[in-house]
Amino acid sequence: MAVVRTIVLLMFYVVLVVLLTPVLLLFWPLGIRDPLLDVGKWAMAVSRRILGLRIEVEGLENVDPSRSYVFMANHLSFLDGPLLFYVIPQRVRVILKKSIFRIPVVGPGMRFVGFVPVDRKRASGGKRSIDEAARMMKEKGYSFLIFPEGTRSRTGQLQSFKRGGFFLAVAAGAPIIPVTIRGTFELMPKGRLFPRRGEIKVIFHKPVETAGKTADDIPVLIDQVYRAIAMGA
Repeated sequence: MAVVRTIVLLMFYVVLVVLLTPVLLLFWPLGIRDPLLDVGKWAMAVSRRILGLRIEVEGLENVDPSRSYVFMANHLSFLDGPLLFYVIPQRVRVILKKSIFRIPVVGPGMRFVGFVPVDRKRASGGKRSIDEAARMMKEKGYSFLIFPEGTRSRTGQLQSFKRGGFFLAVAAGAPIIPVTIRGTFELMPKGRLFPRRGEIKVIFHKPVETAGKTADDIPVLIDQVYRAIAMGA
């Protein structure tokens, strides 16, 4: 059944991309972005039902929809990104590896709505992406989703954090909201192609403020966010 559900999901996305292509071509010159992100959230909601995922969300009172945040979550599964894109109560953007932006229609669409590519092969690539995301946060009020571990956990245990997302939060002067995900590792661990049905829990913790902080404060911020995510895991 997991295989069947995945095939149905892929068919759904193929049809969605075909239907959205003329819409993207219409919206592009007009600079209309928000409806495309709303369609993305709707698509994630449909995906959840197709895959048989039941989601419990806790701590939404910690998220002010009018503020710009850097959401930082543990990374257990391929399901995590789409899941958080759906449950975060904002139109959130993501920093993604550059190769994803080469996908026809999808890649240009992601770039258009404010997703930021990162070239991991170049030492300067990460800094350029952080600078671009920080500019968008300050000028346009965007929020970003970051997985500070950098890659999915192979064991389900929380890994050490990389500093890039914290540089983003400090540069933008935006609060960090630690997010704990439970359950996705059991449903689709790294290496598994087809997700199982089951329950997932997402916990939004209290914001960690970065106003007035500098790069020197990043080790303390890392410790605060790590502890918050680990506490909920």
